Amino acid sequence: MSETVSDEDAPLRQRIADNPRPAIRWTLGALVLVAVEFGAVLGLVFRLLSTIGGLFPDNPGVALFSSLENQAEAIPTLLSREFIPNDGFYNGEMWVDTFLGLEPAYAWLVRALLIYAYAFIWLGWLWVGYRTFRQHYRYADWTPRDDVVDRLRSHRWGQFGFVLVLIFLVMALFAPALGPTTAEANLRQPYSHYTEFYDEETDEVRNVTVGTANLGSASEGNPDSNVGPWSYDDFGRFHPFGTLTTGKDMFTFLAAGARISLMIGIVSMVGAGLIATGFALLTAYYKGLADLAVVITSDSIQALPVLLVLILASATFSGTWLAELYNGAMMLIAIFVLIQWPFLWRAVRGPAFQIAEEEWIDAARSFGQKPRKIMRKHMLPYVIGYLLIYTSLTLGGIIIAVAGLSFLGLGITPPTPEWGRAISSGQPYVATASWHISLIPGILITLIVIGFNALGDGIRDAIDPQSGSGSGTAQESKADEAAAGGGGA
Repeated sequence: MSETVSDEDAPLRQRIADNPRPAIRWTLGALVLVAVEFGAVLGLVFRLLSTIGGLFPDNPGVALFSSLENQAEAIPTLLSREFIPNDGFYNGEMWVDTFLGLEPAYAWLVRALLIYAYAFIWLGWLWVGYRTFRQHYRYADWTPRDDVVDRLRSHRWGQFGFVLVLIFLVMALFAPALGPTTAEANLRQPYSHYTEFYDEETDEVRNVTVGTANLGSASEGNPDSNVGPWSYDDFGRFHPFGTLTTGKDMFTFLAAGARISLMIGIVSMVGAGLIATGFALLTAYYKGLADLAVVITSDSIQALPVLLVLILASATFSGTWLAELYNGAMMLIAIFVLIQWPFLWRAVRGPAFQIAEEEWIDAARSFGQKPRKIMRKHMLPYVIGYLLIYTSLTLGGIIIAVAGLSFLGLGITPPTPEWGRAISSGQPYVATASWHISLIPGILITLIVIGFNALGDGIRDAIDPQSGSGSGTAQESKADEAAAGGGGA
């Protein structure tokens, strides 16, 4: 802690102003990391704004944000496919238009490894920022958060889950640069883009549309024409995961689909979590009729079979304006929010009631604090930890549900990429040379669900190491730590 800070009640802004050098040093490092991928970051921001604007029909801002997104993605970045290209062609003697003249497979591998290295560097720099905050700007020498972080750092199962989740997040966030080709050229508008390849029969380089090349690269079980994992098609295009039954690149399809699954899962959990937390705090504070009303409502929703509700709602709203918002993603988000908040509320209701009975809550009431301030300052820090546990455990289930609906032909509308649709299209070819179409996305879904569950277990054990004991002393200790965790920032 810096010696220039003597007032423990000074806000964080004042503490930084008194000792700016560590904060400036960390900020400069973060700006360098952002500058490396500034175009991609700016494009992602405009993409989010365009998606939000698309929720409102006839919104003129959508076209503007889409145009700005295209301009931002045109800005050269260190990890872009323009800087490290892999979509060149073989001219009969050497590879042309690839990074350092490498084969497309190795050029793509270099770019993919650099992207994941960049993500891990960012992760390390965020950890440096946390350590900088603890050392220079936090007035408390110790808070319960320190023990939570230390326990999570030694939780190998939770760390394994964190790595799997991080791989999935990077795949979704860097999908445009990570794929061997772009979703726009290979998936959405293949007949508006062209690819060059070397024709051995005529000994010349030819130019065809991507759609035509896709038709000649379809994997439909025939060993003679199948394009499997880590192979090239007849047009010299490299496919890390092979091709789909339509000839489209599977890795590009799955990377773009990861964005859809991630967006649906996170937005659904944020919406359901806000509702669950609000109801948990209100029912724990006021009890009585407020709690009874929420109990009856949540029990009524929980009594419904979730899968049946998803199928029924997807089939009912298909073809309506709601199903057209973001290709059906917003419809799924609304459904998941409505059916998931009771489960999250049940999970955090007990901890909220427990903390509401503590002496410092009564003291805050006697002191004249308003209910809103009591719930936000004294109750919310205790509840939020449990909410993180159960949301991380639920995210995997949402990803499975979205994939299951797409497998049945519901949910996300074609041609928007979704993992379940890949499994469905490859189902007839499981026992053929095109086994990869169903197996690879199935393995990815399994790994990401395991990752979220393992991460949830790690967070649970880090926040509540005595969760299995059930002793009164342990429960009181948890409440005391949570209350103390509300300060020290």
